[in-house]
Order: sequence, then structure tokens, then C-alpha cells
Amino acid sequence: MVYTPSFIRHPFHTTVQQLGVKSFLLADIGEGITECELIQWFVEPGQTVAEFDKICEVQSDKASVEITSRYSGKITKLYHDVHDIAKVGQPLVDIEAEGDQEQCKIEDITPMEETPTTLHREKHDSFMAPSVRRLVLTNNIKITDVKGTGKGGRILKENILDHLNRKLQVDGSTLVDTTMPIKEGEDTTTSLSMIQKTMFKTMTQSLTIPQLGYKDEIELDATTQYRSSLNDHITKHQNMYPFTKISYLPIFIKSLSIALSYYPIMNAMITGDQKDVNSLQLIYRGSHNVGVAMDTPQGLIVPNIKNVQSKTIFEVAAELHRLVELGKTNAIPLEDLQNGTITLSNIGTISGTYANPVIVSSELAIVALGKMQKLPRFDQAGQVVSKEILPISWSADHRIIDGATVARFGNTWKTLIENPALLTSELR
Repeated sequence: MVYTPSFIRHPFHTTVQQLGVKSFLLADIGEGITECELIQWFVEPGQTVAEFDKICEVQSDKASVEITSRYSGKITKLYHDVHDIAKVGQPLVDIEAEGDQEQCKIEDITPMEETPTTLHREKHDSFMAPSVRRLVLTNNIKITDVKGTGKGGRILKENILDHLNRKLQVDGSTLVDTTMPIKEGEDTTTSLSMIQKTMFKTMTQSLTIPQLGYKDEIELDATTQYRSSLNDHITKHQNMYPFTKISYLPIFIKSLSIALSYYPIMNAMITGDQKDVNSLQLIYRGSHNVGVAMDTPQGLIVPNIKNVQSKTIFEVAAELHRLVELGKTNAIPLEDLQNGTITLSNIGTISGTYANPVIVSSELAIVALGKMQKLPRFDQAGQVVSKEILPISWSADHRIIDGATVARFGNTWKTLIENPALLTSELR
């Protein structure tokens, strides 16, 4: 029997024999998923496992899943190497079961605690994330020489970097932190990861849509003062919040939701056969599920904050904090990746000003935030003053959304951000 975390609610399908060697199949986890990348094994041939011991971890285009054993017995065969693609319904391992162990039902399984993406270290109790593993392999580190400071002795990236820095001081070796070891003068060929495959398919489909671009800038001076006031409140009531300070993003997200209440078409989606225009319909969605593009160790993912229209800025901040922390370890639940209605991408945290963000086919709009800068601007008296400027870039589905609608919607959002006092009267 295969285990899946509590956020995936689909039945399992396995075929086992009553006695002897039992084939352990990759379950149908629904959502149209037909294959997964095998991220890591927790077992090897000849190893004895007990019920609920971890067998392997797989990565779909939605989330990572740790699979546990329903049987006690000895592993006799592994069907895949790490990074192989495992097909739903095909064997993962063979287990020589102890005695006559009946097939169980999914209701009989006690879910284990959802855990982040980790790497099993051979004969060692600690775990490593994929980015940490790459550092270890690339720099040929003996992992037992590194002391982990994470929970339960888990080895973190900073532990590896500290180890390498000390080694650098001793023997002058060079630190290498790359996503793929490349030998100088030689080409290296790899398969796309599951997330890369998803991005390839999604963006290929999205770019068949005519997209309208619209760029503007927002002054953040008043917003900065507003944010400072919120952070003063958080400092005085720290026990009330899971974070120590609030960023600009929750303010932007809540303001976006309020603007959507005036322009619900920006939160809509198209349904029907796009080859038959007479069958097309618009669904005006009542929930504002604002997606936030995140750069994670596994690549770009876009979880969304559900029902922003009914949340306060502090509640939005708490949800954002939860998603960011889970994203660091590739542990965002599947439900947080589904049913987004509009997307916000904050590329400014890395660099850059304007962008050409690409909408996904289930949404009608996306906005990219550039890097906030202090720039000279003219005030109403014609004097040059310093202003905090945020460049923004919109893309919208031009089959449904016209330029005037994007401009008016964008101006409404901009007005709310630039005049945060309005948020008090607009909060619902």
C-alpha cells in the first residue's frame, strides 16, 4: 500500500499477492498526474523494513510525496534509479513480506506528519535538502565531517558553506555552489525535472494567448509609513503573530483584492471549447485566490492565498509567511497550488525594473513587481524631490480584457497602495 500526505484525498490502487514477494506500485494520486520523478530512496535491496517505514520520495508537477510501507519484510528489488520517471500503476519496489499480510484499506493508514523534501544520508540520522545535496556532491564533501544545526541534527546549506569556508582557509580549495556539476570543456545533458516539464507545458499553452502589456509605477512613500506603523503594532503584540515584521507584499495583495471587487472581470476565467466561440463562457469567481510566484530550491512554483477578500492584511501576512517557509523546503501542500485566480510575481527581490510576465491559461491577468528604488521626481510645485518608486508590469488576456480595463483596474490598485488610509474604509 502506498501512502500519500493528508492534502491528497484520492484512493490508492495496488496489486499484491497474499504470500511471498509483493510488488509495491506507484499509486494514482489524481489531479491528472501520470508520472513522478523519483527524488530519493530511503531503502536498498536486502534491507528490512517495518510498517510505515519510508520507502522513497517522489516529486510530481504539484508536490513532493514521501511513500511509506504497509508491510514488514525485506526489500528485494528497486525498479528505478534516482531521478528516473516512475509511472503511476507501475512497480516501485518488491518486498518479501513476513507471513500472510493482508492488503489494507486507505482508511486504516495513520498519516505520518507531512515533512519537507529531504535527502536520506546513508547510515546517518540527519537529512539534507536537494540544494544541500548538490553542494555536497559538487564539492566532494564527506558528510560525516559536517555537523548539522537544523531540527533533529538536519544539515542545512549554511552548515555546508561554513564547512567549505573553513576548508578554504586551510587548503585554499574553491567553493562551488551550482545546480548542476559541469566539467570544463564538456557538455552535460539532463532530463527536465517535473517542475521544468510543467513550466514548459504551461508556458507553451499560455503563449498561444494574445497578451496585453501595461506598465506603470507606484509611489510608496505613504505606504512605507503605513508599513512602519503596522510593524510597530506587531512589535508591541508579538505573541499575536507568527512573524516579526510585515513586508510590503501583504499590503499589495490586500489592495489587489479590493481593486478586484471593482473590476471582477480581472478575476474571471474562460470556460468552453475555444474552437467554438459560441460555447465560451466567463466565470466571475467570487474568491480572490492571489497567487504569489516563488523561487524555491526545486524551481518556480505559484502557491496562492485563498479568499483574500475576507482576510485582513495581518491574516494575508500570516498565510504568506506560512507559504514562504514551506516553499524553502519544497513542502507546499497541493491544495495551496490549486485554484489561483490572479498572480503577483515579485521579481524585484532579485533585480530588475520592468518585465513581461506570462499569464496562465486559467487566469486573465498577472502583475510583476520590479525593484523599489529612490528616484528623483517633480512635486506639485515643480521641485525635484526623492520618491520611493515601484515599477510594475501587467499582462492580461487580450481576447477578453481591453487596454482601458487594465489601465483603470491598475489605477485603482495604485490609488489604494499610494493612499493606504483608504484601506480602512475599503476593508470588508
